[in-house]
Amino acid sequence: MKKPVFTGSAVALVTPFNEGGVDTKKLKALIDFHLAHKTDAIVACATTGECATMPDEEHLATIREVVEYVDGRVPVIAGTGSNDTVHGVKLAKEATAIGADALLVVTPYYNKTSQEGLYRHFKATAEATDLPIIVYNVPSRTNLNIAPATYKRLSEIDNIIGVKECNINQIPETVNLCGDNFLLYSGEDGLVVPLLSMGGKGVISVASHIVPETMHDMVMKFLDGDVAGAAKLQADIVPLVKALFSDVSPIPVKEALNILGWDIGSCRMPLCEMSDEGREKLAAVLKQYDLSFHPKA
Repeated sequence: MKKPVFTGSAVALVTPFNEGGVDTKKLKALIDFHLAHKTDAIVACATTGECATMPDEEHLATIREVVEYVDGRVPVIAGTGSNDTVHGVKLAKEATAIGADALLVVTPYYNKTSQEGLYRHFKATAEATDLPIIVYNVPSRTNLNIAPATYKRLSEIDNIIGVKECNINQIPETVNLCGDNFLLYSGEDGLVVPLLSMGGKGVISVASHIVPETMHDMVMKFLDGDVAGAAKLQADIVPLVKALFSDVSPIPVKEALNILGWDIGSCRMPLCEMSDEGREKLAAVLKQYDLSFHPKA
């Protein structure tokens, strides 16, 4: 079996913005919060972190800020994906030099590619670094799916260790082809326990911004044999997960954090604020949970 970068719950960290760019003070406050509430790894500058609207200099500076502030307390996984292989390789090299513990690399988007192109894309990234790589399969955003047969080929590359999977339906075939040579992390907060039942190691989570201990405990209960306890936690967060994905992510989770007193700013255009109705529904859902550990809950 390949060595996991983490077991449990990693937060797909939002990036706090202000008029000057990245609000590093708020970024550090969020990291402190996660380190105090059982989050097992930090994912910096991936989709939820709005890397698509971050110029390379800002993107890499933010990864550096996270790596230096975390200082080895938990693994830091840097988002370095691109739809341009040359650009992705450059980001991977830079994040490696900065000191990230692993890379999260999304499938190419918009221009897309074939399964052979996917294999070559990820292989080129793997050859540019000695860090563990988790590929990210999110067809709802990229309109491109990594086939299980391609996972099989990728699993034969030493430092491609697994996938953040949002297409949960293909997990059984992936397990059949790859066995324990390809690690599984859920990319769907609402389907963590089903993925764990097929041998998954955890989740890369948006909901962990709001209920970090619940996400950690859900994974650990399952892995410790308390399947019923894990299933209950999974069922309990259904309203929250639906609310956090009621608009284009990360719009709702940033709004939720602002409601809870974090004052992290808004998303960058083209992502815009929620409607008044959507915000009211989100606030009502948040009240269903004990969120007293947030600043203004």
